Amino acid sequence: MTFRATVLTLYPEMFPGPLGASLAGKALEEGIWALDAVNIRDFATDKHRSVDDTPAGGGAGMVLRPDVLAGALDGVADGRPMLALTPRGAPLTQERVRELAAGEGMILLCGRFEGFDERIFEARPIEPVSIGDYVLSGGELGAMVVLDACVRLLPGVMGAASSGEEESFDESLLEYPHYTRPVTWEGRTIPEVLRSGDHAKIAAWRHERAVDDTRLRRPDLIERHGGASQAPPSGAQRDSEEKNK
Repeated sequence: MTFRATVLTLYPEMFPGPLGASLAGKALEEGIWALDAVNIRDFATDKHRSVDDTPAGGGAGMVLRPDVLAGALDGVADGRPMLALTPRGAPLTQERVRELAAGEGMILLCGRFEGFDERIFEARPIEPVSIGDYVLSGGELGAMVVLDACVRLLPGVMGAASSGEEESFDESLLEYPHYTRPVTWEGRTIPEVLRSGDHAKIAAWRHERAVDDTRLRRPDLIERHGGASQAPPSGAQRDSEEKNK
């Protein structure tokens, strides 16, 4: 089954863009997934092909019209999930990415200007999605992020089936740090445990570093998923606990 992605955008020429290179590009060529970029302006109803209008209640900028958006969505709707890229959406998670990648594909609606008329979310089953707490010029780059995250998980895209098994966020933790040759570089040496050949010790070290790095860089992840008590104590904490016994 081919994973099918349809992007509704005012700038279809932006696609496939980066998705046409590397793993995603190769998978696109091999037919593992398919991409259609549809111009929202094709669903405008006036001779000027207008897609936006001034915001009700006043204010700066323009707002994408619900009738035009509905026409575009209805023109491609076929049961696949509909996602709208907007900073007002729920943050994209690796868990949601895996759910989407396991399906038949998706329809992605790219915002522009001040955003969407809110009534489109009331009238159609659209999932608002955000890729971060910042604002871009439009939803196209966000759509590429969502697609790249999903496509790399499709069967046959990554070289090894295990490549996606131990990654950041899969256990609500950041991924452990990686090392490769040379063993010593600029006076810095690969940790001895990684050269020991003891797989149990290596696994324990990697988990410990994942917990430590998450506590340091993204404590919100641990807090969000049950608090620090859900994660094994870090090396420093264990040393302190041993001394206090």
